[in-house]
Amino acid sequence: MFIVLIRTVILYLLVILSMRLMGKKQIGQLEPFELAIAIMISELASLPMQDIRIPIMHGVIPIVTLLVLQTILALIQLKSEKMRAILSGKPSVLVKSGKIDILELKKEKFNINDLMEELRLQGYYNLEDIEYAILETSGQLSVIPKTELSNVTKSDLKLSVTQDSLPITLILNGRINKENLKIINKDENWIKEQLKKNKISSIKDVFLALMDSKGKFYYQCYENNDEK
Repeated sequence: MFIVLIRTVILYLLVILSMRLMGKKQIGQLEPFELAIAIMISELASLPMQDIRIPIMHGVIPIVTLLVLQTILALIQLKSEKMRAILSGKPSVLVKSGKIDILELKKEKFNINDLMEELRLQGYYNLEDIEYAILETSGQLSVIPKTELSNVTKSDLKLSVTQDSLPITLILNGRINKENLKIINKDENWIKEQLKKNKISSIKDVFLALMDSKGKFYYQCYENNDEK
């Protein structure tokens, strides 16, 4: 009995440590590969707890291996946008300008009833009130309402407004995203000029640069967390 108690405590602490090292995320925010690893770790820990005939190291070694694998994959995702897309996928725009993208809905195996339920849970009852509804890689739905209908409504105040757009990443980890530059009809010379205006000599010094929802150029450098 005492042996079972000790084994349970050791494995419990190991699982807690593993979950802690995976980062501060709720279950619903885990990426697919993170969720798979979390489930596998819990299964591997339960087997030696239930059967004392299984050496405890047969549970410890696979758990540590999965933890190391998850750490390596997380680091790769930080460095490579392509690997992040392969491992975690990309956000999908299900609603744009009040219209459902039927092909994207089918691609994500997301039916209309589920979509409408998610929108209602977030307080939106009419599709025409929504500018974007985005299915994130975690499976959560993000909703961007039309600007004139957002809280405190500018239409009530009779103010002229411009529609917010999706933020577009231009530089990540010191690398230019050429495809996104094409989306905003800009080239590398333009982004170099923007960096020059902000006294940044090298693209490699930039951790993140994007065009925000208001059309403004935002950047953050590696050194001293400089940002604007």
